[in-house]
Amino acid sequence: MFNAPEVQSPGVRRPLPAGPPDVLSREILELKRRHNAVILAHNYQIAEIQDVADYVGDSLGLAQHAAKTAADVIVFCGVHFMAETAKILNPDKIVVLPDKDAGCSLEESCPADKLAALQATNPKFYTIAYINCSAAVKALSDCICTSGNARKIVEHAPKDRDLLFVPDENLGGWVMEQTGRPMTLWKGNCYVHIEWTHAAISRIRREHPDAPIVAHPECTRAVRMLADEVCSTEKMVTYCRQSPSKSIIIATEAGMLHRLRRECPDKVFIPAPTERCACNECRFMKMNTLEKLHDCMTRLEPRVELPDDIARRARRSVERMLEISALP
Repeated sequence: MFNAPEVQSPGVRRPLPAGPPDVLSREILELKRRHNAVILAHNYQIAEIQDVADYVGDSLGLAQHAAKTAADVIVFCGVHFMAETAKILNPDKIVVLPDKDAGCSLEESCPADKLAALQATNPKFYTIAYINCSAAVKALSDCICTSGNARKIVEHAPKDRDLLFVPDENLGGWVMEQTGRPMTLWKGNCYVHIEWTHAAISRIRREHPDAPIVAHPECTRAVRMLADEVCSTEKMVTYCRQSPSKSIIIATEAGMLHRLRRECPDKVFIPAPTERCACNECRFMKMNTLEKLHDCMTRLEPRVELPDDIARRARRSVERMLEISALP
């Protein structure tokens, strides 16, 4: 395992009903009409942003939606690598995000130059990069994956190549468990999802013995072993809709609870606690606010721009992911 430096193919969902008719939300919707814009929001965004978005989903659904939008402007409410992915797929469109400094611990864990150095040690490496990485890392990769399609991407990887999976060692470990395919794992992680521990999850299970536990594959193996279901955020929605249980414990970023409550109003969702708090939030996802969204749509700034050569090479790996995801 390489030590990095410190640092379902969902269809297009129906948009959630508009949120409270406050002045700021109404102005955002008017700006969207004026600019012929589409607002894409990740499941981890704050409730007010989810409520004005045209589409709320996971990384795979957002990439799919960005790939086919007819809008002139893509307003991406998520973190920086997500907006970069939208720009990779739409080089001629304006892509803006509310806060340009909204980053990701996984992206930071895998600098492109360090990845290139590792790749040079084995010419047989076939590099699969979790979408939580920079455009420069995507440009160095053979195929991208998300938590929703990682298993499928690995199963379609060339059998005569050595697989290198970057940057999330927990997602990579889960995929190896599912596929039996050995991989070299980059030692990166999501700082949010590793906060859950076996002890904390065991306690909440004792408190709610009839509630199944649903965990994201970015969680550690010790947590995944306790879960009744391990899946992407999009697949969490499907699982929760179909589950006969009235209460469900959710081990992923707290923003997901808003979407689940909207989609499954008859269920009670219990945020899985960590050792430190009753729920768990990503400080990067929460950098976006309704005020910043309004400001970026007014100014159409900050914009995401990429060097042509990086964007071109990254596009090949992202499109390969979308092609494989569309296979039966």
